[in-house]
Amino acid sequence: MNAPLNLFATVPKRSARAPVAPFLPMSRAEMAKLGWDECDIILVTGDAYIDHPSFGMALVGRLLEAQGFRVGIISQPDWQSADAFRALGKPRLYFGITAGNMDSMVNRYTSDRKIRSDDAYTPNGEPNKRPDRAVSVYAHRAREAFPGTPVIIGSIEASLRRIAHYDYWSDKVRKSVLIDSKADLLIFGNAERALVDLTHRMAKGEDIKSIKDLRGTAFLVPQGWLPSEEWGVHNSTRVDVPGRIDAHPDPYAMAKEDKAACATENAAPEPTVKPIRIMSREERQAMAREKHNRTVVRLPSYDTVSTDPVMYAHASRVFHLESNPGNARALVQQHGDRDVWINPPPLPLAMDEMDGVYDMNYARAPHPAYGNARIPAWEMIRFSVNIMRGCFGGCTFCSITEHEGRIIQSRSEPSILREIEHIRDKTKGFTGTISDLGGPTANMYRLACKEKTIEDSCRRLSCVYPSICSNLGTDHSKLIQLYRKARAIPGVKKILIGSGLRYDLAVRSPEYVKELVTHHVGGLLKIAPEHTETNVLSKMMKPGIGAYDEFKAMFEKFSLEAGKKQYLIPYFIAAHPGTSDEDMLNLALWLKKNNFRLDQVQTFMPTPMAMATTMYHSRRNPLKKVTDDSEVVETPRTAKVRKAHKAFLRYYDPANWPILRETLKAMGRGDLIGNGEKHLIPAWTPGEENMTAAPEGKRAMPTLAPGMQRGARPGQQPAAGRAVPPARGGRPNALTGSVTARETVETRARPSILDTIKVKPKTAPKPAAKGRR
Repeated sequence: MNAPLNLFATVPKRSARAPVAPFLPMSRAEMAKLGWDECDIILVTGDAYIDHPSFGMALVGRLLEAQGFRVGIISQPDWQSADAFRALGKPRLYFGITAGNMDSMVNRYTSDRKIRSDDAYTPNGEPNKRPDRAVSVYAHRAREAFPGTPVIIGSIEASLRRIAHYDYWSDKVRKSVLIDSKADLLIFGNAERALVDLTHRMAKGEDIKSIKDLRGTAFLVPQGWLPSEEWGVHNSTRVDVPGRIDAHPDPYAMAKEDKAACATENAAPEPTVKPIRIMSREERQAMAREKHNRTVVRLPSYDTVSTDPVMYAHASRVFHLESNPGNARALVQQHGDRDVWINPPPLPLAMDEMDGVYDMNYARAPHPAYGNARIPAWEMIRFSVNIMRGCFGGCTFCSITEHEGRIIQSRSEPSILREIEHIRDKTKGFTGTISDLGGPTANMYRLACKEKTIEDSCRRLSCVYPSICSNLGTDHSKLIQLYRKARAIPGVKKILIGSGLRYDLAVRSPEYVKELVTHHVGGLLKIAPEHTETNVLSKMMKPGIGAYDEFKAMFEKFSLEAGKKQYLIPYFIAAHPGTSDEDMLNLALWLKKNNFRLDQVQTFMPTPMAMATTMYHSRRNPLKKVTDDSEVVETPRTAKVRKAHKAFLRYYDPANWPILRETLKAMGRGDLIGNGEKHLIPAWTPGEENMTAAPEGKRAMPTLAPGMQRGARPGQQPAAGRAVPPARGGRPNALTGSVTARETVETRARPSILDTIKVKPKTAPKPAAKGRR
C-alpha cells in the first residue's frame, strides 16, 4: 500500500477563477457566478445539501475544494431518467456517488419492512425522494448521462455492501455493490485521504483503472489477479474442519531399486552450497511483516456464501478479523468470472488532519434553494459538535466499527472550541445551548490503546468486551477539561450531551460522571443497556446489567449532590439474535420492577455486514470459530414473534395486551395475567383501550388504568423512566408506582416470578399544591 498522505500538508492556493463560495454550486447559474465552465468533480447524494461537516457530501466537497478542485453537487435527483444527472454538465474527472448519511434501505423502511412516512434528510421530511439501493441507481444514471465518465461510489451504503452481504429487505444474499453499480472504484470508511490522493492522480492524467494501491478502496479485477508475483494468497474458503489424513508409509516395505534414477542423480552437478545467514530478530520480524503485507485473504465466493449459511458466517468472521488497519490484509472474493478486491482499511486520520477537515469554510446552513423548508436532520444537529470518530465497542448490531473503524480519531481542543464559537456567531436561531459534544459515543474522546505496537497487532473485535482491555486507556480527564472550557465560552449558557454514553467506561472515571451529571444533563440522559439477559448480551457484545446498576448508583448520587431531579432513559432492542420469549419476558419484568415505561422502542433490523445480521441469516455465531456443528443462534424471524417481543418492551400499553396474553399463555405463564399488583398485564377484555371493560364476573379498575394518574387523559403516559406518583385515596403499586382504586382478587395458576423480586416500598409524596402539575 502507498504511504499515508497528509491531507493538508501541501494544500494548493485557490486560483483567481475559483473564489471561495458560500455554497458549492447546485445549478449552472451558480457555476456561472463562479466563472466555471465545468466541474472537476460532481457529487451526487440522496440527502438535501446542507453545508455542514456532519453531512458527508458537504465534508467531501469542501475537502476537494480546499485542494483546488471545482466541485458541484446534485442533491436528491429524479432518478427516473438521466436528465437530472446532466444538470451541471459532464465532470472533468469523475462522478462521486453516495446514498447519503444513511443506507437508503434503512432510511426508507422500518424493521418490519414497511415504508417510512418521512425522511429526516429531506426538506419538510418528505418521503420517497430517493430510490431503493440509491448508490446503484445513481451510478447507472450517471453512466447513462455521460458514458465513459469514471464513477466512484462511497459513504455508508457502499461501505457496508463492499462484499457479498445478506440483504434483509429481499431476504437473500446479494452481490457486492461493485457488481450491481458497475462503478470503477469503491471508497470505504474514512475516505478523505484516499479521495484526495486519487483525485490528484487522476488530475495528472492517471487512468482510474490503474489506481489499485490506495488503502480503503475496492475494485473489480479478473479472477486470480495479483498486484505482482511477490504476492501470495491465504485461502480461507473452507470452514475450520480437520483436513485429509494421509496414510503413513510402511518403513518395512521393500522398494525396488531404480537404477535409471540413480544414474540421473549421479550425473547431476554438485549442488550449490549457500552459507547459513544468521538473521536478527528485527530482520525476521521485518520479513514477516513484508510477507503479511503482500498476502491477500481469499474469502468464500459469492456462489458459496449465497447458498451456504455456515460458509456465510465463516466469511463474516474472517472479514471482521481483518479490520484493524494496523494488521489487516487485503481481501478478495470471487463473483462469477471476476474478483472483488478489497485493500486494507484506511489508516486513521491524525489530529491535525481531523482539525483540517472540520475547520474548512462551511456555510453551516442548508442551501438557499430550500427556502424556509424544515429539514429534520439539520434541526437535530445544527447546534451540536462532532468531537471524534470511530468506536471500539464492537456491538454486533451496529455498523459504526465496520465503517469508521475501532480506533478513535479525535479533534484537538482548540478546533472544537472554535466550532462552538462559529455556532454562537453564525448559526441562525442559537439561544446559548449546545445540544451535543459527542460522536458515535459521548465518552471515547481521545481514548486509545496504551501502546501503539499493541494496537497495531491486536485482533480483538472489541476493546471493552467481554471486559475492558487492560491495555485500553480509560482516563476521561481530557474530556472533562474540554467540557469545562466549552461551557466557559462567552454566550454559551448550557452544553448538553446527546450522544449515547458508554457507561461501562464512564464508571472507571467517577470524576467524569460527576462532571457530566452536575453540568451536562438536561433532566434526561440516554444510555443503552440494550437488554438484561446474559444470553442476549453475549450476542450483542454488551456488558452485563450490573454495569448499568453501577452507573445508575453514581448517577443518582451525583444528581442528589447537585440538587437536581434527573432521570436515565434506557434503550433496549427487541428480537435481537439469540433472544427467546423468556428473555423478553424477563426484560419486561425488570422494566416493571424499575418503573420504566419506555416510549420509543426498537426492533432489531439486520443491516448489511453487521455480525448480528450474520447471526440472523446463518443462525451461527461468528464471534467464535465457525464449523458445521458450532453454536446455533436461534433468532426471532416471523412477524408475529417479532411483534410480541416488541410488545414486551411496552407491556403497559393496552394495544399490546392481546398479543402478550396469547404469548404468555403459550409460554405457560398465565400466572402473570391478572389485575393484581404483581401481574405483568391485566386480564381485561375488548374495550380496554377505553380503560372501562373488565373480565366477566369481576369488578376491575373502571377509573384508573395501570400507569394512569387521576385527571390524566386516556393514552397519556408518564415520561420514560419516571415513576408515576400515587394520587390521594389510591394505593401505590410497589412495582410500577401506579395507582389502583381498590384491591383486586388475584387468581394465579402457579407462583409468579415476580414473587422473587424484592422491592423497597415507595413512600407516597405530598400532594402537589393546587394549580400545579
